[in-house]
Amino acid sequence: MRSITFRLLLTCGLIPLGCAGPKPSGKPRVALVMKSLANEFFKTMEDGARAHQAAHPDRYQLLALGIKDEQDVAGQIRLVEQMMAAGVDALVIAPADSKAMVSVCKRAQDAGIVVVNIDNELDASVLAEKGMKVPFVGPDNAAGARKVGEYLAARLPSGAKVAILEGVPAAFNAVERKRGFEEAMAAAGIQVAASQSGGWETAKANQVAAALITEIPDLAAFLCANDSMALGAVAALKAAGKEHAVLVVGYDDISAVKELLRDGRMLATADQHADQLAVYGIEYALEMLDTKKAPENRETPVDLVTAQSLGR
Repeated sequence: MRSITFRLLLTCGLIPLGCAGPKPSGKPRVALVMKSLANEFFKTMEDGARAHQAAHPDRYQLLALGIKDEQDVAGQIRLVEQMMAAGVDALVIAPADSKAMVSVCKRAQDAGIVVVNIDNELDASVLAEKGMKVPFVGPDNAAGARKVGEYLAARLPSGAKVAILEGVPAAFNAVERKRGFEEAMAAAGIQVAASQSGGWETAKANQVAAALITEIPDLAAFLCANDSMALGAVAALKAAGKEHAVLVVGYDDISAVKELLRDGRMLATADQHADQLAVYGIEYALEMLDTKKAPENRETPVDLVTAQSLGR
């Protein structure tokens, strides 16, 4: 499994794939396939799923896996193929690419595996082309980004210049968060002076933000499509001597940003409840296995987080 980071969580603990063994009668096996576990958001997601399975050991077995980084689409395809070979009953997936992951999910469905999509929605047009219906269990990413954007806009003068640090362009949640940010800025008369991808990663976002700080000396704020990129923007501002002079907002509410919110280095983020997001998907997968009902989307909560909501 070169270059692929993964974990398999079963009722007996952390074990390699080859030890998964036969499925106990009446106890389904659910595979949770995430993006990079190096991202605190997905580690929190994994921990939430593990806690849920530990609280319900008689209901299902859990196999939880993550790729080496958020753009390792080929690695994620291989993980899904491994889960198919292992004979899992359900696949709960946070796809690295909204289009590229559809084909392997189709193969899983064709093999009789229940597929539930979380976090990043699979592309509707590709699903239609494949004749597939996959339920999306997750938040309205555009609405969450609008909440964050509106909170920022209320603290900026009309005509102020801002920059968006986007996620991976092939990811639907990245597209939707960018749209939500743009809609909030347009409604407030704020100028989006630049919008570039930070690839969801702190290091890349830091490089992009550093360049934008130089290119746009009167930049008023960064709107970051996840908190990992917000950390990169904050570090770039500190290096440029502009901490607190340029506002930063993010998305995900990872623990690493709470201190930044409290001391003003970040203004706001969005909490889509990472610890419960996989649980929502797992519960729905188990429900589908039990009822054989037709899949339907289920929206999950997303909330604005600020220093005030944290109680400083």
